[in-house]
Amino acid sequence: MTRVLVVDDHPLFRDGLAGLLGTLPDVELVASVGTAEDGLAAVRADPPDVVLMDLNLPGASGVEGTRQVLEIAPATAVLVVTMVDDDDAVLAALRAGARGYVLKGAPSDEISAAIRTVAAGGAVFGAGIAQRLAAPPTAPPQVAAGEDELTPREREVLALLADGMSNKNIARQLDVSLKTVQNHVSRILDKLQAADRTQAALRARGLTPPTG
Repeated sequence: MTRVLVVDDHPLFRDGLAGLLGTLPDVELVASVGTAEDGLAAVRADPPDVVLMDLNLPGASGVEGTRQVLEIAPATAVLVVTMVDDDDAVLAALRAGARGYVLKGAPSDEISAAIRTVAAGGAVFGAGIAQRLAAPPTAPPQVAAGEDELTPREREVLALLADGMSNKNIARQLDVSLKTVQNHVSRILDKLQAADRTQAALRARGLTPPTG
């Protein structure tokens, strides 16, 4: 059962999300609040698996709320659900640690799938957003710390990983065994000094600074 906290200052949308979550047999709504401060209090009291976080909130912003959620409960996944649709907001949310970003206009099945994906450790970007995260063709390529140490095959695996593909799908795409892909991913994480595959994908896009 995936336990979800909703943080949104619009009562109608907040109630709509609560109603959606109530239809999902594998999801439990633990609380629904209107400010980042109330959300942080709820996380401190009982950390959920996923926080659905709006960006435009009274008081502390959703970006700051995301950052503090992960300081309190690093295992909690934050999925940003907002009307804001611009590159700066996307980058700020991701740099704060959000694992996903979908727009409020997204279909309910897209939001449901996003919740399940981030709960399982994956990353989700709403329609059109993933493409805008890529550097413009005229921009110089961004190289993550340690990326120049990757072998050609590891770079190939990293590119597929950054596209959100699972190890199983990467193995199918490259026509190699699942164990081979797991070994590649393990070496990629080590070389990029990334804590997990999501951080490696974001670092490959130049969205997170190197650790240490």
